[in-house]
Amino acid sequence: MSPLYIAILILTTLLAMAMIALVLLHSPKGEGMGGIGGTATLFTGKRGAEAGIDRVTWVIAFSFLFCCSVLGFGFVR
Repeated sequence: MSPLYIAILILTTLLAMAMIALVLLHSPKGEGMGGIGGTATLFTGKRGAEAGIDRVTWVIAFSFLFCCSVLGFGFVR
């Protein structure tokens, strides 16, 4: 295995752990099955911190997808 492959594998692992942590930091939305009781916040706006966490989560998710694609298609050996 090349050092680049190992580096991307480690980066993928770190991105996965960061994505798990960021998803757990999100506040519950109250939609779906839990929103049946009338407490759904579907049409309310996001707060500043929640919008920032959303953006960071999307960046981490796309970076994770890119690293998985590079490793999966065998661009680096």
